[in-house]
Amino acid sequence: MAEASVHTLAMVAPPDDVDTVHEMLESVWASAPQISMRDRFSFETALIELASNVIRHADGGGGISCDLTVEITADQIVACLIDSGLAGNISLIARSMPGELEESGRGLSIIHALVDEVDYDRSDDLNHWRIARTLDS
Repeated sequence: MAEASVHTLAMVAPPDDVDTVHEMLESVWASAPQISMRDRFSFETALIELASNVIRHADGGGGISCDLTVEITADQIVACLIDSGLAGNISLIARSMPGELEESGRGLSIIHALVDEVDYDRSDDLNHWRIARTLDS
């Protein structure tokens, strides 16, 4: 079994944004050529959606600090995002996409569709997010 690889990023938004997460993922993928394009695309889309939602909805007006860890094991890719944002009224129950005329509510549905696990917890005045995708064999 290959050794796990771990990548970390500390960011503050603003000035950091989802482009910062994209840049981090470029180095993740460069160090993990064994990850299929399907797994890369699905995981990256889910993580960018999560980071975007955190930056957009959890910032109380004074900016937000985030610590992101991405770990690749032999069979899974996992991201843990801890942010200093506001507590949210988060429901992780998988649900269908909202109607085409609704302007919000798609983020968690998209994330659920692209990864196998989505977890959220609020502790010590921090939001703790975890997403995981089982790798194609």
